[in-house]
Parts: sequence; C-alpha cells; structure tokens
Amino acid sequence: MKVIICGAGQVGYGIAERLAAENNDVAVIDNSPQLVQRVNDTLDVRGFLGHGSHPETLDEVGARDADMIIAVTLYDEVNMVACQVAHSLFGIPTKIARIRAQTYLEPHWQDLFSRNHMPIDVIISPEIEVGDMVMRRLGLPGAFETVNFSEGEITFLGLTCTEDCPIINTPLRQLTELFPDLTAIVVGTFRDGTLEVPTGDDTILPGDDVYIVAKTSEVQRTLKIFGHTEKTAQRVIIAGGGNIGLYVAKRLEESQSNRRAKIVELNRNRAIEIAEVLDRTVVLNGSALNEEILKEADVTSSDTLIAVTNDDQVNILSSVLARRLGCERNLCLVNNMSYMSLVRSLNIGDSINPRAITVSRILQHVRRGRIRGVHTVQNGQGEVIEAEALETSPLIGVPLKKLQLPSGIRIGAIHRKGKVIIPNGSTEILANDRIIIFCLAESVKNVEQFFRVSLEYF
Repeated sequence: MKVIICGAGQVGYGIAERLAAENNDVAVIDNSPQLVQRVNDTLDVRGFLGHGSHPETLDEVGARDADMIIAVTLYDEVNMVACQVAHSLFGIPTKIARIRAQTYLEPHWQDLFSRNHMPIDVIISPEIEVGDMVMRRLGLPGAFETVNFSEGEITFLGLTCTEDCPIINTPLRQLTELFPDLTAIVVGTFRDGTLEVPTGDDTILPGDDVYIVAKTSEVQRTLKIFGHTEKTAQRVIIAGGGNIGLYVAKRLEESQSNRRAKIVELNRNRAIEIAEVLDRTVVLNGSALNEEILKEADVTSSDTLIAVTNDDQVNILSSVLARRLGCERNLCLVNNMSYMSLVRSLNIGDSINPRAITVSRILQHVRRGRIRGVHTVQNGQGEVIEAEALETSPLIGVPLKKLQLPSGIRIGAIHRKGKVIIPNGSTEILANDRIIIFCLAESVKNVEQFFRVSLEYF
C-alpha cells in the first residue's frame, strides 16, 4: 500500500513507524527540517520537506498513484485542505484527517465533510478518543487498558497482577476448570518488557500485565477473579479544563449518575468559559500543582484525579501530589513516551497516551478489508483486531484445533448473532462471524498471509 502522511510529529511518526515496519511504501511530509531529518534517519520511509496541502508537494511525493493520505499536522485547516487537494487533483481513494477543533464536529455541520463538499473519509478527533478512553477507565477501575468491540458486547482488558491475585502461579488451562462458565480468556502477557501470547501451561507471576478478552457482562467478575475489587469513582477531580477535561466533565454530567466532578483550570478566562457551559461541575481557577487548590477541591476524599493538562510534567507532578494528599487513584495524560516508564515507577496510577490511541484508530482504516476495530498495546508490540469472516473463508466449518495458526496469534472471542463465544479447540467459525484476534507485531504479516482469502480485510 502506498501511503502519504502529512505531519511528522508524534502521531505522524508513530503511524509511519508502524506502516514502514509492515513494508508499506510510506512518504512523510512536514515543513520542519528537523522532523523530516529525524524521519529519514530513523525510519525506512521517504521524508519530504514541504507543505502537505500544496499540490506540487503532493505531486512530488507520488500522490497520483497513492492509496491513502493521512493528514495529522498540528493544524486542522491544513489537514482538511490536504484531503481536499488529494481528492480533487489526485483522486486518492482514502483520506483521513485529524481534526481537533470541536466546532467543526458539531452535528449540525456534519454535511461539511460530505463527498460533495470537503470529502474526508475518516475524521479522527484525539480529544474525543482520549475522553472516551477516560470514561471507560473510570467505569472499570483496576484495568489499565479497556477497549470495546462488537458494539460493546466484548471488552478487551489490561490488568496488572499483584501478590494478592488469587490465580498467581496457576496454569492458565486450569482457569477453565476453576471457572467453567466464565466467558473470558487470557490472550497476552507482558513480563520484563516482553509481550507474549501464552500457552495453557504458562502461569501468571506477580507484576505481570495480562490482556484479557471477555464478554462485557462478565467483566466485573473477571476483575474480581484477578484480584481487582476497586470501587467505581464517585468523586472526581479533573486537572485541566481544555477540550479533553471539558469533554469528560460533560460526559459525567450526561451520565445521570451520582458522580461529582470538579475542574481545576489555570487560565482564568478559560475557567469562566467552561463554568458557563457546565451545570453540576465545580470549576476552580488555579494550578493543579498548588496544594491549597487541590485541598479546596477536596482531593483528600476524592476517588480519582484525572490529569489532562497540555503539560506532561504538570500531569505527572499533580498526580504525585494528589496521591500524597490521599487521592486513591490517578489517570495521567502523557504525550511523551519516554515518561511512561516514569509514571509506572512512581506508582501514581494509570497513564493514557493520546498518540497510541490515535494511531490505533487510524490503523483500523489502514488494515485491508473488513476491519471493525484495531487497538495497539505496549507501544505497538501487539494488536487486538476485530475482523469479519467472509462466506468464502476456509476458516468456516473447520475446528480451530485443526487450523495451523502461526505463533504469536490467539483468537480471543467470536461474536455471532448477538452471542459471545470464547473459543476452544472444537469451536468452528461460521460466515459473518466477528472474530477478535490478538497478535504480536511480528505476527501481523503472518496473520495477513494466513487470512488473505478467508478474511477480506487481509
């Protein structure tokens, strides 16, 4: 596949890195010489200095025979114009744009991006994606990763196993014997920096991160089995009243629950602005690094601090301070990947990386065929994919134990006519089944080769 990426920042670089590793023909455009040099020095892609919305630049990088353009510069308007030029002048089939300003995304303006006006096939809003991730994390305390598939019927979880985990040192195959009616399966483990697909003989050790595919109605039970009994947050403090903080506060108000939120916003004008559009949320003007402000927000009796300012260091330090003052849990927005290990070592709570979330959403549309969803884990070491089986698939009618699946791949669940099936060796896939597949990054190509006929997206 020939892909043009406009923007070599964190998101653009991350997408280029993933696509290049899978032997796609990738060209990256940016007007920063330093970013272009970085791309050329570290990735097997073609970096070009220029403006991604300019016709001559797109023509130079090969837009006439490109399959896709992904516009993820810092500016919404540049991303939109790049897609328009790609469509009008070069006929690029698939156009993806990152748009951050929420005013463009209001429902009554939705016709703006129709094919007759500004043809963009996929719009990615990082703020909405991150905000939705925050809401899922709030709903499932104890999980550091939560993604829904099959219209919410199936949930992908990431959990950390502590010394108190009841199933420590238990072979995974025994979980079926201990909990025969549990609709959940362990599909991945992360230990000492390495992501693996476990076998039935493998055991879980203290400190392991485990990845689980479960029927959504069984998630709470699954959490308890793995030693997580944390209560859902009812008193929340949001550090940062930007787009993400405001979005989360609105979602909390719309949920009609007993949850109560307070926002701490440094900029006075912004604090006044968001206070006028929120009904039940208390807005405090001040710094999240100010101990007195946090105490005024009643941090000592709060369940969760959500740190979503535009400064990673403020997010991390405010989480440290909140933890010291007695806040039970933290969700910390971290853009710089080099800070991720620091957050874990400080034991201040969970982190959320916007780049990883955005890259996952874009990969959903890059993967060939009938992809319903994609989510990357451990900075791209693995993926969980939802795909639909076709009627012509050789998978149909064959017991899974007879399929010669490459290593590093695990089928976690099958969604069939509203029913969730956790497969075993005798399970057979039927036409139109949705399959949840977990695979290591190095196995993605093997999966594509194995399924290129049986699953249209491969």
